[in-house]
Amino acid sequence: MRLTSQLPSHRLARFARLFLLKPSERRYLSAASKSGLFDKVYYKGAYPHIHPLYHKFALRHYIVIGERMGFRPNPDFSPSAYLRYNPDVAATGVPPFQHWVTAGHKETRVHKELPQVVELPQAKMPVLRFDGDRETAPYAIVVHIYYPDLWDEFRETLERVNLDYDLFVTITYRGAETDELAQKIREQFPKAVVAPMPNRGRDILPFVHLINSGVLDGYKAVAKFHTKKSPHREDGDKWRRHLIDGILPQEGLEEKVAAFVADESAGFWVADGQHFTGEEWWGSNLETTRSLMRRVEVVVDQGKLSFPAGSIYWVKPLLLGMIKSLKLNENIFEPEQAQVDGTLAHAIERALGFLCEATGQKVVQSSQIDPKQQRQRPEPPQFVSAFYLPQFHPIPENDAWWGKGFTEWRSTVSATSLFPGHLQPMLPSDLGYYDLRATEVMGEQAALARDAGVDAFCVYHYWFDGRRVLEAPLNKLLDQPEIDFPFYLCWANESWRRNWDGLSGTVLLEQTYAKGFEKQLVEDSLPYMRDPRYQRPDGIRPRFVIYRPEDMPDPASSVAAMRDAWREAGIGEVELGAVCFHVAGENKVEDDLFDFWIEMAPHGMVTGDDYLFGGPAGNRLGFAPAEGFEGLIYDYGAVARNSVTPSYYKKLPKNTICGAMPSWDNTARRGRMAHIAYGANPATFNRWLTPLLEKRVPTSYRKELFLNAWNEWAEKAVLEPSETFGTLYLDVLKKHLGK
Repeated sequence: MRLTSQLPSHRLARFARLFLLKPSERRYLSAASKSGLFDKVYYKGAYPHIHPLYHKFALRHYIVIGERMGFRPNPDFSPSAYLRYNPDVAATGVPPFQHWVTAGHKETRVHKELPQVVELPQAKMPVLRFDGDRETAPYAIVVHIYYPDLWDEFRETLERVNLDYDLFVTITYRGAETDELAQKIREQFPKAVVAPMPNRGRDILPFVHLINSGVLDGYKAVAKFHTKKSPHREDGDKWRRHLIDGILPQEGLEEKVAAFVADESAGFWVADGQHFTGEEWWGSNLETTRSLMRRVEVVVDQGKLSFPAGSIYWVKPLLLGMIKSLKLNENIFEPEQAQVDGTLAHAIERALGFLCEATGQKVVQSSQIDPKQQRQRPEPPQFVSAFYLPQFHPIPENDAWWGKGFTEWRSTVSATSLFPGHLQPMLPSDLGYYDLRATEVMGEQAALARDAGVDAFCVYHYWFDGRRVLEAPLNKLLDQPEIDFPFYLCWANESWRRNWDGLSGTVLLEQTYAKGFEKQLVEDSLPYMRDPRYQRPDGIRPRFVIYRPEDMPDPASSVAAMRDAWREAGIGEVELGAVCFHVAGENKVEDDLFDFWIEMAPHGMVTGDDYLFGGPAGNRLGFAPAEGFEGLIYDYGAVARNSVTPSYYKKLPKNTICGAMPSWDNTARRGRMAHIAYGANPATFNRWLTPLLEKRVPTSYRKELFLNAWNEWAEKAVLEPSETFGTLYLDVLKKHLGK
């Protein structure tokens, strides 16, 4: 069928006009095409009422028909404003967009409506406090009102929303008028939270303020829209309705929202035409955006700009959490002076795209959400373990070596930032600076882990030829059977050294292997293995792990002796595992000596190409670390990609449990000699887990997953809640593990 056969005969001539361009129009077409400034996707979304065939030739339609009707070629260019602010262009008779693409954008001419500065009464940012255990709906809708006259329109929109949602309304404060409107809204929506806000940060700061307060925590998704008038557009009202109706359609909303929530690849949902890509949308926002993203160690790639434009969208919880992690407040937002570009609010709008990219998610437009499409989630692991450090209590040895009262917390709090945006120190939040002699803390840790899908803690067991250190937490646990703390042991058979790296330095406590050590070690493990909380992941055999089997003088003989000793003690067969370490030991260990191996990220996962500082390519960070820094900085994202690359993981023993890490940064221990995984945050952890569950877990030993670690605070390998990220790491795990 010919395209023209789809048009009524009386419109055929008008359609044919698109291909009968005048010479000046052909030049216009060529210049606009080469400039890349015409946005075909935007045009289709902004003007859905024009015939679909015109959309196939959108630029031709704009040149011949659209521009004369006041249509915009992209959301950032207003033809009428361009002519009004540039009368010399109007005098020439040249079409405004043609002049813009050929000369105007190079001359940085004003190309959109300059808003009027409005003086409003001063107001303080409200203090928002909410009960974290309050009952909430599955969804939330956030509305910001700058133009009070639009409230009645928005009320009608909200009344037709067929969802179970909680409503939050922020209002730019205008004095008595705002007080009256707030009261009106509370009467119309008695359960709504209504909060007047100062005129600062447009609609962005009020939204950030809600996020920071924690009131938007726990929702499956949050919708956000505001009183967008677009006074520079002749169709401003229609455009606003297009943006809002795009995320709150009058039909099929419940099904679309459910599909958006179920789609793990979707982070934002916007109306058609509101997913902006390309460098032309940067304006003067590059450096501010880059600075923002350094706050969470996200790298800005100027060639990959992609963001939800217009500030009207649905957004997923992980992205809300990452916004909270930016630690933004009203003091860093500029005073409102009707700026058209270059403010923090403008930068945040673009930064949202980089946060979305960091999570491994994308911006989807309304027409891309198909409720009928079934998305298969990968099966969760059959068993999930996390390394657990029991060093959070004083012992005489550490008192002597490091000072009275020393624990891991002293190192953790003393860490300092070594480069712009370096996330140090990382400090605890919900559980505080706990002392593991208070055994109830272990119960709280286990509850958090269980809720996130972690089945057991692999607790380091410090045993030096019969001498135990850091044994108090587990020993006290044995005396308190009511505390549900699932665990098994990992014999950390490394010597303790003064520089804490496990490889060199003054030896503080030496790991030796006296004759018959195997039976002694087994006897020491028996009280734990006989505890009902000691884990048997296969349902039969208690599990035991050896950290550095290559360090034993005769690994095969020692393993056999240990197995015999457990049998003689009545334990029976033990499921024995070992860690795949990145530095080879003196004594070779065959793959089949152990029932399983543990992939302990980042050991063995970092290649020469992954180093951002200290590697063969020198400094690739884009900025300099602190003077005197002699450590190594590598790309967390690259390590994550390596872990799911066949050329890497096929070299591992076949009976390996695949692993991942939330982060790695031992600045707290090694200072300017630290090894740092740059770019580690809950967003990139989420991005790692997605392919790991798809590609690695199905062939992992017993389909298990091992996490490094639960609470290695001095190495920033932490899943526990922190001041920096709250519970986001646990939230990511819970989403993926689905338990």
